[in-house]
Amino acid sequence: MNHEKSEKIIQCAKGTIKADVVFKNTKIINTFTNEIEEGDLAVQDGLIVGVGNYSGEKEIDLHGKYICSGFIDGHIHIESSMMCGPAFEKAVLPHGTTAVITDPHEICNVAGEEGLQFMLDTTEQLKLSVYFMLPSCVPATNLDESGAVLTADKLQKYYKNPRILGLAEMMNFYGTVNGEKEILAKIEDCHISGKIVDGHAPFLTGNLLNAYIAAGVCSDHECSNIDEAMEKLRRGQYIMVREGTAAKNLQALLPLFQEPYCERCMIVSDDRHPDDLLQYGHIDGNIRKAIKNGADPIIAIKMATLIPAQYFGLKKHGVIMPGYIADFIVLSDLHDLHVEQVYKNGKLVAKDGKVIEAAQIKINENRYPHVMHSFNMNEIQLGDFQLKNHGTHERVIDLVTKELLTNERIVPLCKNKGTALGVDIDQNIVKIAVFERHHHTGHVGLGFLGNYGLKCGAVASSIGHDSHNLIIAGTNDEDMVIAGNTVRKNEGGLAFVANGKVIGELALPVAGLMSLENAEELVEKMRDMKNALKLSGISEDIDAFMTLAFISLPVIPKLRLNTYGIIDVDQQKVVPAIF
Repeated sequence: MNHEKSEKIIQCAKGTIKADVVFKNTKIINTFTNEIEEGDLAVQDGLIVGVGNYSGEKEIDLHGKYICSGFIDGHIHIESSMMCGPAFEKAVLPHGTTAVITDPHEICNVAGEEGLQFMLDTTEQLKLSVYFMLPSCVPATNLDESGAVLTADKLQKYYKNPRILGLAEMMNFYGTVNGEKEILAKIEDCHISGKIVDGHAPFLTGNLLNAYIAAGVCSDHECSNIDEAMEKLRRGQYIMVREGTAAKNLQALLPLFQEPYCERCMIVSDDRHPDDLLQYGHIDGNIRKAIKNGADPIIAIKMATLIPAQYFGLKKHGVIMPGYIADFIVLSDLHDLHVEQVYKNGKLVAKDGKVIEAAQIKINENRYPHVMHSFNMNEIQLGDFQLKNHGTHERVIDLVTKELLTNERIVPLCKNKGTALGVDIDQNIVKIAVFERHHHTGHVGLGFLGNYGLKCGAVASSIGHDSHNLIIAGTNDEDMVIAGNTVRKNEGGLAFVANGKVIGELALPVAGLMSLENAEELVEKMRDMKNALKLSGISEDIDAFMTLAFISLPVIPKLRLNTYGIIDVDQQKVVPAIF
């Protein structure tokens, strides 16, 4: 800031000259002191210069409405919204989200550095501030087949970018506590750069937790109960209270919404589908849920503004006070938390649920060949679904409602007529397969999925965390073949097939993860598929596609399925589906 500009800001703050804009008659949420101040808010050159009594070149009377700092999502994967940067901005900015910290490990597991560059490029010119954490686990573990490998050497140069804030969720906590050289190199490079390391360690406890934190991991977003959160909090980690489309932990972690715990806790979404963004909201929806369940509104807002700003080192962000960036929102009340207006650098960017000027999606396909053409596999055949191992019992991956965790169920091998071997609709067991799609290896993992609810047909998706191979669940092999080949034909996406017919499909040609369409267009197509899936038995409590997407992630207990077969996460080894 030059001397002349600084002098003008000081004069505006003193009230000796008029500021650019003054918001009159406001109730300002002060997250430093957890109180509400009444008065005017003065903004000059994109900065907040004063709270009190001011006059402005332009004055906006808010008639007693509330102002708080813009919401910050401290942990999200933009790819999981199925939208590219401009469409994502259009979906979240009207909800009061003015900044996100994204981990692009989804697209990087498909396209490596090209995927990272794609995300950096397509978010650079947005009004929404998009910061990045470098993917720490591409692939997630050695028991995974991804489209790329990002080593410490490849990541090191990116720390010079000011939009890179650190190293993203260290999912391979097994490798971390066992001192694997490559993992420690990534952590050390991050620390040398003066930046932070996010964590991902469900149920890690005791001395292993101590070792994980001692290695330099600063946070965790996987806590599903208050005891786990408190242990990690006591050991010095920041806790990210996650409420997304698939994993919903906010209710269980409500005790954190109070002093002193809230000083080291923040609200995040992790993964949020487009229909949820439009209907439920983003961080505003999470705050709203916390308030309805008894949380103090100011504390909840603090956990979505000041705390993430402090944790990530976003200086001059996260609070409404002099000298801070004028990223703020106008709220009608502190119960329904309706976001009326959104300002970035003191300028109105969204009002009444709509952005003022939507960014356009412009992608040069020649610059990102791997991103735009990511399928490299043969057409699926019926014989690909034949289980080769023999036995009398089957191992079932049982879903847990509203959690990413799974349980193990052992049952006698089901041989019902009219369904695939091992499928039992009465016991809520379907078949599941994962096809490698990056390197033409022909690898296929087969197993069984419980509590999914599907009673007929097959669901396929190229969104399979984190390596994003092609995942298919179904009651019969014939429909599974059609569903998988439909996604393959579209070079990525979702499909639902029943009785030999494609009931619905959604193309996601950007790395098999994202569309070039807006949220409204995506939601319309997904809604038709989800309605059809409900008629086929999928519960209201399950997002059929988001839930399926996490079945392949071999870092969350207890069982997963990837291209190698069923993975026992605790033992980090492949176990048979039939034995």
